Amino acid sequence: MSQFGHGSKTVLSVNGFEPFRIGSGETFARNLSVELGKRGWRNVLCFLTPPTEPVRRFLDLPNVSVEAIPDLWALAWAPTVALAGLLRRYRPEILHLQFTGFLSPYPWLARYYGVKKVFFTDQASRPEGFTARRSPLWKRCATRAINYPLTRVTCISDYVIRYWDVLGVLPMDRFVRIYNSVDVFCGATDDGSAFRQKHGIPLDRPVVAQISWVIAEKGFDDLLEAARIVVRENPKVHFVMGGEGADRKRFMELTASMGLKDHITWTGLVGKPQEEGFYAAADIVCQASRWEEAFGCVIAEAMAAGKPVIGTRTGAIPELVADGKTGFIVERRSPQDLAARILELLRDPALRRRFGEAGKCVAIEAFNQQKNVMEFIKLYGL
Repeated sequence: MSQFGHGSKTVLSVNGFEPFRIGSGETFARNLSVELGKRGWRNVLCFLTPPTEPVRRFLDLPNVSVEAIPDLWALAWAPTVALAGLLRRYRPEILHLQFTGFLSPYPWLARYYGVKKVFFTDQASRPEGFTARRSPLWKRCATRAINYPLTRVTCISDYVIRYWDVLGVLPMDRFVRIYNSVDVFCGATDDGSAFRQKHGIPLDRPVVAQISWVIAEKGFDDLLEAARIVVRENPKVHFVMGGEGADRKRFMELTASMGLKDHITWTGLVGKPQEEGFYAAADIVCQASRWEEAFGCVIAEAMAAGKPVIGTRTGAIPELVADGKTGFIVERRSPQDLAARILELLRDPALRRRFGEAGKCVAIEAFNQQKNVMEFIKLYGL
C-alpha cells in the first residue's frame, strides 16, 4: 500500500489551464510534487481538462492525483460545486490557486472545509498601457472580506507586487514575490542545427527568434516591420517565429505580402523549445510584447540558454532584461528601434556572447526552478 494513501497530508493545487503539453506550468507541478513527496505529502493537481497522454505520464508520481474541473477561472456555480467536492473528498491542509480569478468564493469555501492555508498566485498580465489606481474604499473593504482567508498572495514579479501596492486591497505583508522560473539546466544536446534542418531554416544564416502565443498583443506586427528593415540592410538574416495563436494565419499572410517569405519561418507550436533546440538555433531572442507582461517565461528560457534578449519596456520585462547588460530594452510599437538593436547585435558577436553569458548567470540565480520550488515549500511551512 502506498504511503500516500488515505490520511496523507495533502496539497490541492488548482491550476486554471489546460495541460496539453509539457510546459513551464506542468514542469513546476511535477517538481513541486517531487519535493512534497519527499516530505510525505500528496499533491492533487486540478486542471481545466484532463492532461494529454504525454503530460499524464510526465505527472505520474506515487503521490500525485489528477482531477479536472472546466471553467475553474469563472465566477460560476458549476466549478464552485465541483471544487467543493474535491475539498470534501481530499480534505487538503493547503489549497493553492493559480490562473483563477482573484475574486472568488474559493478561499471561504476552503475555510469551510477546514483548509489551514490558502495561497493565490497572481499570473495575470495587464492590457497595453494599463495603469494601476488605488481602489475606492468600498472596493478595498469588499476585497479584504472576500479574501480574508488567504494566507499569502505570491506575485511572479516586482511589477505585480507594485500593482497590488497601488490598489491597496490587502495588507502588503500578505504579498510575496516568487519569480516564475524554468529548468535552467535543461537545454538542447546540439547547436540548434537539427532544429534548423527540421524547419528548413538555412544553416548559414544568423537567426532572430521569438516564440509565444501568436496574437497581436505579443508585438508580432512590430517584429515583422523590424524584420523588413533588418533584411533590407542584411539579406542574410533569418527570422523564426514560434508558437500558435488566433492571429498566426494573418501574420503568415502579412509575411508573404511584405515580401519576407524567404526570410521568415513560422514553426507552429514548439512543445519543448529548450529541449528541441529552438533557443540553441537562435542568435538573438526577441520579446516584442505590447501588453504589460507579468513575467516572461520566454525571456527566462532564452537567458538560461545563454542568448541575448531584446524586450520592450512593458510590465515586468525591464525587470528581467538588464538593458545594456543581458540584452536591450526598446519602447513598445517601435519597430525601427527594435531593428536598430537587432542589427547592432548581429554586427557584434562578442557583444552577443557577453550578453548571453551575463543572462545565463542571472537565470541560474533568479529563475532557477529548483530554487523556486523550494521557496514554495518554505512558504507552505514544510
